[in-house]
Amino acid sequence: MITREEAYALLKKYNQDPFHIQHGLTVEAVMKWYANELGFAEEAEHWGIVGLLHDIDFELYPEEHCLKAPELLREGGVGDDIIHSVCPQGYGITVGCGVTIDVEPIHEMEKVLFATDELTGLIWAAALMRPSKSTKDMELKSLKKKYKSKGFAAGCSREVIERGANQLGWELDKLLDMTLQAMAASEDIINAGMHKQHSP
Repeated sequence: MITREEAYALLKKYNQDPFHIQHGLTVEAVMKWYANELGFAEEAEHWGIVGLLHDIDFELYPEEHCLKAPELLREGGVGDDIIHSVCPQGYGITVGCGVTIDVEPIHEMEKVLFATDELTGLIWAAALMRPSKSTKDMELKSLKKKYKSKGFAAGCSREVIERGANQLGWELDKLLDMTLQAMAASEDIINAGMHKQHSP
């Protein structure tokens, strides 16, 4: 199994944009939090690495997102289990080159990744609008208000988030609440990771 350090080095090999690095660190932390919450604590590191690497191809190959990832991961020495877990995040989504991703999320981990990927972006965007610029003092009701506002973080697909909640068999509120908790609990770790990234 690839180590966390190797996974992070691989992410940075293909992603320079701080936004993409931060998204990888965020999804990693959220996935680890969910693993612990949902009874998969012994797999938390694995869930985290899947989260960290899930968008490895997005910066350089946005039109081939989820299609190019297996090749980049394989070249980086990543095992098939992680490669297979990264692809279902695009299930049912047609990427820029016209291909619709048909790898279905089966494992709980793949369903959590599908459901939380877009949502973490929306929650960060909502946090940045707050005086504190933080998720720690954000309440579910204020997140729901932003979620329902069509113009807010329009790039974060509500349809994908809702499909994610359905695949998990959860109410949307449960997904919103748990992901907000995950991000609030992980915020300091993510910020420390970004600080390390910027220091010489």
